[in-house]
Amino acid sequence: MANSKPRILNNNRDIVWSLIPLVIACLLIAGIASQCTLSPGGPKQGPIPNFDVDAALQYDASELSFPVRNPVVPEDWTPNSGSRQSIAGDQGGDVSNVGYISGAGRYIKLTQSSAVEEVLVPFTVGETRYASGSESLDGQEWVVYDQQGAEPVWVTDLGDVRLLITGSGTSEEFTQLAVATTNAAPLTP
Repeated sequence: MANSKPRILNNNRDIVWSLIPLVIACLLIAGIASQCTLSPGGPKQGPIPNFDVDAALQYDASELSFPVRNPVVPEDWTPNSGSRQSIAGDQGGDVSNVGYISGAGRYIKLTQSSAVEEVLVPFTVGETRYASGSESLDGQEWVVYDQQGAEPVWVTDLGDVRLLITGSGTSEEFTQLAVATTNAAPLTP
């Protein structure tokens, strides 16, 4: 006669009793690896990555064929990211991106490129957008691409470079970054 119950007599209680040691083992391993935390009040803001925007934009200015600007942003803004890309094609070009976290915790990205606006906007936001308005700031006209459910995009043409701002920032934060960038002198290579 067999020592274990026939398979047909197993039920949900047997399954639960089998899973309890497995769950406890998983929690112990996660606890030992410090990969599991309990946060009863909800998620907390983690540390903002440190990014040297001055060095990155200075390097871009020495390597790229268009003038690169380093805007003076408010003190409570933190630069947190940067990248360089290339857009292929006749109207494409190099792209320099830097991202900031505003004092209110919103992400705002500044893109500087030699690509034309019609190529730069879909390349940056990944979709075709249509201009919905404009903003005139310190005599510089910014084309606004606003779409329901998507982050706004502001673009201006300074002749030898296009500036693009996007992100989850407010209109006031976009205005601060736009004015700071257009007022900044191009960096010397």
